[in-house]
Amino acid sequence: MRYEPHGYQRYCVERIIQAYMASAGLGLFLEPGLGKTSIVLTAINHLKYGMFALNRALVIAPKKVAQGTWSKEAAKWDHLQHLRVIKVLGTQQQRIRALNTPGDVYIINRDNVAWLVEYYRNCWPFGLMVPDESTSFKNPQAKRFKSLALIRQHTKSVVELTGTPAPRGLMDLWAQVFLLDQGARLEKTVEGYRTRYFSKNEYTGIYTLREQAEETIWGKVSDICISMKAEDYLQLPKLVNVTVPVVLDDKAKAAYKKLERDMLLEVDGSL
Repeated sequence: MRYEPHGYQRYCVERIIQAYMASAGLGLFLEPGLGKTSIVLTAINHLKYGMFALNRALVIAPKKVAQGTWSKEAAKWDHLQHLRVIKVLGTQQQRIRALNTPGDVYIINRDNVAWLVEYYRNCWPFGLMVPDESTSFKNPQAKRFKSLALIRQHTKSVVELTGTPAPRGLMDLWAQVFLLDQGARLEKTVEGYRTRYFSKNEYTGIYTLREQAEETIWGKVSDICISMKAEDYLQLPKLVNVTVPVVLDDKAKAAYKKLERDMLLEVDGSL
């Protein structure tokens, strides 16, 4: 299929390329449906085969996404057909075999990040690292975050993908931004971040944002983070309602009535 990117997609591709060439990080906080995967793969393709600036890219994703989404997206578009996408999944032996297979984009699930960092140590081969759903790394105490923080200095650029960077509040943002800039914008430690932008209730232990802290935080990261909502960028055709009458036989009608009543329908012996 021919890839004809929207204007915002071309902009995001260019920003990824700029970030990589500047050895910087970039957060793509785009809502679902805006094409984050194709944007990143297009940028990788240009860096690898257009500019000869990138050797290997690493994508870290939830297991189901790692198994199918990235390889299917690469196979979908004409301009990405030659990209070699390698899935680093399965047993340790299978993962090692995959890592030693020539490729352009290596996909690993987030639960194996610590293993991958330990496997390579200081011989880290990935110039670009892409945490897909970066909120998986929002906890600064988690082993997966500590592993990426350790290897960050050996990675030229990090591009984070998520539609909800702070699902439970701005406390979730520090770890993700740290992986982008190693503490340049929101303090070097999470303790420093909390002290500067939050107030702690001594009785409940709950942190609340200080006055005007939210504007300050977003202002500090605005140069390395792009936030987009689908409703602002997707040009969808006008809604057309089509009514299609359906005649149900007695068996189908009874099943439908049961579905209305129980909100659960069994089909061919499975739910």
